[in-house]
Amino acid sequence: MADVTLEKIVSLSKRRGFIFQSSEIYGGLNGAYDYGPLGVRLKNNIRDMWWKEMTQIHEDIVGLDASILMHPRVWEASGHVANFSDPMVDCKSCKSRFRTDQIDIEAPCPVCGNKNTFTEPRNFNLMFSTHIGAASDASSLIYLRPETAQGIYTEFKNVVASSRVKVPFGIAQVGKAFRNEITTKHFIFRSVEFEQMEMQWFCAPGTDEEWFDYWKAQRFAFYEKIGIRKSHLRWHQHGSDELAFYAKDAYDIQYLFPMGWQELEGVHNRTDYDLKQHQEFSGKDQTYLDPVSNERYLPYVVETSAGLTRNVLMALSDAYEEELLDDGETRTVLHFHPNIAPIMVAVLPLVKKDGIAEAAKELETSLREEFTTFFDVSGAIGRRYRRMDEIGTPYCITVDYQSLEDKSVTLRYRDSMEQVRIKMDEIVSVIKEANKNYKRVEK
Repeated sequence: MADVTLEKIVSLSKRRGFIFQSSEIYGGLNGAYDYGPLGVRLKNNIRDMWWKEMTQIHEDIVGLDASILMHPRVWEASGHVANFSDPMVDCKSCKSRFRTDQIDIEAPCPVCGNKNTFTEPRNFNLMFSTHIGAASDASSLIYLRPETAQGIYTEFKNVVASSRVKVPFGIAQVGKAFRNEITTKHFIFRSVEFEQMEMQWFCAPGTDEEWFDYWKAQRFAFYEKIGIRKSHLRWHQHGSDELAFYAKDAYDIQYLFPMGWQELEGVHNRTDYDLKQHQEFSGKDQTYLDPVSNERYLPYVVETSAGLTRNVLMALSDAYEEELLDDGETRTVLHFHPNIAPIMVAVLPLVKKDGIAEAAKELETSLREEFTTFFDVSGAIGRRYRRMDEIGTPYCITVDYQSLEDKSVTLRYRDSMEQVRIKMDEIVSVIKEANKNYKRVEK
């Protein structure tokens, strides 16, 4: 098996319609990407499995969709206005900008090669700013949110009052965030516009460490549920130089991306810092009255924060394989878990004539209520199998002459390439059972 490289993932993503460079016909926009027909399905499937895991399987988690634009005082309270910045230098010759922790300012500029051309380091805020209303002055200044968590904290009291939830409980949200990253790299791993899947778990002080351990276990197990190889996942605990000043403890789930081990999701014990800050800056009481103990307190927060866009890159990287077959050929295959695959079932007529294509189309249409499907009549059957392998379709159904006689079809499994004969009226139950029992075989 050949090594998985980022170049191969980028090439396949464009070739098969997963991910495109934004505004490519104009030369592209650095750090911005568009999700094509297959990419948006993959992303939405991962999102939906996360949402189900959080708000359906856990009965004590409710959902929220907070606004991207918020009162600017929110970001003062969170510390983003004062502290969300990187020290930067500019090259006076070529005008390139660099983070000081990623360049030797005593060396020549890596872009133009000139020496002694760097400005003095200065802080550069990573938030995108804009203005609301007719005037464009300090009074109308607002920001595109750099994270989704703050919308959860500011709606804490409204959710408690309207949903009748009791501590401990969680609020989950999926949404876009924006960061003016000067150094965007590794494809969609670090971009200026991205999506987050965050859950903030509110609990009584003194119970936070127990819940922290619980959510660590829950979040790691989720990636096995969506078919990610356990050998490509690990924990990284934040050291003293990484831990936020308000955090009690923090761990990252890291994934072995083509460019090495990188953060995928964070689990953080944020104590009562966030609600305390918003209480101070807003002047509004954020305490919770415990109906059991009759005690009033600011809940502690255990945060689980995952990048949806990073999950997409992880899914593509983990699924990708160039498999050497017994006949000496190599097939490119994406071993997606069936529940996140963009297309679950492809229906392929063996030939176009003698009513076979029509029967196959009728079958494909009937399966749309149960699965995402695709109908392909173009090319030899072997070539069509390979096309489906390359986009990660777990099941192919071939309709042939025998199908017209006895209502049976050939079901082909992507991973093993095994082919079995089943009746048409068994397709739904057989595939659902296969999905339920699916397990990625590690090689």
